[in-house]
Amino acid sequence: MRNDHLIDHPWLIGGFAVAVVIMLLLDLGVFNKKSHTISNKEALSWSIVWIALSMVFSGVVYWVLDKPYGITDNFAKYQAAYWIEKALSVDNLFVFILVFKFFKIPKDYQHKVLFWGILGALFFRAIFIFAGVELIKLTYVTLPFLGIDPETGEPRQLNVVLFVFGIFLIIAGIKSWASDNHEDEEEGADMSKNIGVRLVHKFFKVTKDFHGDKFFTVENGVKMVTPLFVALAVIEITDLVFAVDSIPAIFAIAPDDPFILYTSNIFAILGLRSLYFLLANSMDMFSKLHYGLAIILAFIGVKMIIMPYYHFDSSISLAIIGSVLAISVIWSLVSNRKHKEA
Repeated sequence: MRNDHLIDHPWLIGGFAVAVVIMLLLDLGVFNKKSHTISNKEALSWSIVWIALSMVFSGVVYWVLDKPYGITDNFAKYQAAYWIEKALSVDNLFVFILVFKFFKIPKDYQHKVLFWGILGALFFRAIFIFAGVELIKLTYVTLPFLGIDPETGEPRQLNVVLFVFGIFLIIAGIKSWASDNHEDEEEGADMSKNIGVRLVHKFFKVTKDFHGDKFFTVENGVKMVTPLFVALAVIEITDLVFAVDSIPAIFAIAPDDPFILYTSNIFAILGLRSLYFLLANSMDMFSKLHYGLAIILAFIGVKMIIMPYYHFDSSISLAIIGSVLAISVIWSLVSNRKHKEA
C-alpha cells in the first residue's frame, strides 16, 4: 500500500482538519471566551478530551489504512509518534513555567498565550515535517561496504539525513540523562536575552504594564505590544528549538509518511495547554521522566543508525516507548512518595 494517504483518502486529511478547527473554535470561542484561571479539574477534563480525540483518530487510521490490508502498521506508527511527541513535550512545558514566572504573566492570561503559541506550532510543524520527509527521500545513498540485503537481493542503502539525526539523538539522550533537575534551571532562569525578546524589542515598542489580556495596545497615540506578546514570542521560539529534538525523533517511526507524522504530532501538541496547567501544580509527577526520555532518544538514534541492517517493527517500537514512559512515570511517583515520607 502507498503511503500517500492524501491521494488515497483525501477525506481523511479533511476530517482531521475540520475536527481540529472545530475543537480550537470551541476552546477559544466558547469554553475560554473570557480569560480565567484554569483549575486542575478543567485542565484534567481537557487533557482527557484531547487524548480521547487522539485515540479515536488512531482508530480511524487503523480502520481506513490498516484493516482492509490485514495490518496494524499505520496504527502502531501513529501511536508511537504520538507518545514520543507527548513525552518530549514535557520538557517544553517546564520552560513555559519559567517563561510565565519570569514575565510575571497572571494565571488568568496564561491560557490565551498558550493557545496562540500552539497555533504557531501547527504552522511551523507542518513546514518541518513535510520538508523533512521530502529531504529524506532525496538523501538515500548506496555504499559498497553496506553489502546486499538478503531479503530483497538489492544493495543496502544509507540515508544520510537519518544517520545524522541518529547521532544527534544519541547525544541528546546522553545530555538528557545527565541533565540537572528543573528546580536548578528555575533558579537561574533569565529570559531577558532570549532571541524572541530581542526580536520583539527590535521591531516593537513594549509597554511596562499589562493591558488586560491584550497583545497590542495604544499608549499616547503609539501602537505598542504588551509583555503578554513578549511571552508569546519566547514560547514560539522555544517550540522551534524543541522541535529540533522531537521532529527528528518521529522521523525514525515513519520517515516516508508525512500524514501519520503530522496528525500524530498535532494531536500531541494540541493537548499541551491543558497538560501545562496540570504540570504546573504537580511537577513531581515527572521528576524522573528525563531518564526515560534519555533512553527513548538513544533508542531512536540507534534505530536510525542501524536502519540499513535492521528495521524495528512499528509495534515493537511502540511497546518499548510505552514501557519506558510508564516505568519512568511510576518511578517518579514512587520517588516522590518516599521523599515526602522521609
